[in-house]
Amino acid sequence: MRCATRLVPMIPLVLLLASAPAPAQSAGEAAAAPADAWPQFRGTPSLNGVSEADLPAELTLQWTYQADDIIDSSAAIADGTVYVGSYSGNLIALDLETGEERWKYSTGDMGIGESSPAVAGGLVFIGDLGGVFHAVDAATGEARWTFETLGEIKSSPVVVGDRVLIGSYDGFLYALDVADGTLVWKYETLNYVHATPAVWDGVAYFGGCDEVFHGVRVSDGAEMVSLPAGAYTISSPAIDDGQVFFGTYDNEVIGIDLATQSLIWRYEHPRRHFPYYSSALATRGTIVVGGRDKMIHAIDQATGEARWTFTTRARVDSSPAASGDRVYAGSSDGRLYVLDLESGEKLWEFDAAAPLVASPAIAEGRLVIGSEDGVLYCFG
Repeated sequence: MRCATRLVPMIPLVLLLASAPAPAQSAGEAAAAPADAWPQFRGTPSLNGVSEADLPAELTLQWTYQADDIIDSSAAIADGTVYVGSYSGNLIALDLETGEERWKYSTGDMGIGESSPAVAGGLVFIGDLGGVFHAVDAATGEARWTFETLGEIKSSPVVVGDRVLIGSYDGFLYALDVADGTLVWKYETLNYVHATPAVWDGVAYFGGCDEVFHGVRVSDGAEMVSLPAGAYTISSPAIDDGQVFFGTYDNEVIGIDLATQSLIWRYEHPRRHFPYYSSALATRGTIVVGGRDKMIHAIDQATGEARWTFTTRARVDSSPAASGDRVYAGSSDGRLYVLDLESGEKLWEFDAAAPLVASPAIAEGRLVIGSEDGVLYCFG
């Protein structure tokens, strides 16, 4: 995926952040997904990619499900059910324990790309490549409502209270009423909105193909932060303890402190200069992110210094997830890797024989990930 022509010159981040409010963590904004659910992309609205679930020290394959097309959508897990989309345009619900299909919902002629399901209030939300956003009954797979945007949807939905947020390639971030899909507000950017917004203290933060990092108040759509990031931002931000981290197409990972409104650091590998498409994992003082340089990078959250790198055989667009002191990441080399968070040592790998662009979902002692040959894998 490529963004359109650059629109905004680079300006130091700190200059534009000075006028932004100083957020703090709100009650209910979980630092990690609960052990029994992974209800949205990256686990929680802060998108930090961490689960409280315990996974076995050595994973074993529990089941597979063959979808009828590519799976780039990352799974959601809620109430013992796995939800995932495929390029065939199907949103699929499977039993987490057995892999048995519970229902299949068709979006029509348009496929589901990287947009990943979010589950809340008995509904499953997902966008398709035709620009339609769908709300589906989680129990039955019946359509509840749809909302049409004017561009393809690769962003994943985030539910905040009684509204659901979604970005579109028409350049808008939308807030819709969860119950009926009524438009509450829309916020205009200057280019595609590919990233999923991360929510912190009532503000939705996301980067865009307009090279701007945005902060939008969830209650009314008011702009709270707008700062040039100097490059396209495809990856979704991760927020941990009031700090936000995201990679750019200018080969950097950026950290910003939202309380002091200042740039913490910029990280760039000293020799390998490739874009970041993967969204960051933020856990235990470490930022972990995949790169198109075929590497998984671990960065000290406080200093921005490299802790370790791990080299795969192809680019890493899949976003790492964590359980305890282990990192789980897919690669386009077709392998799922388990790495030690402290050292980056490889502890285990599984060869799926097809690129893993989707990101791991972790809940109830299981890990679920889809591949580009349409196979959904469940490990436990």
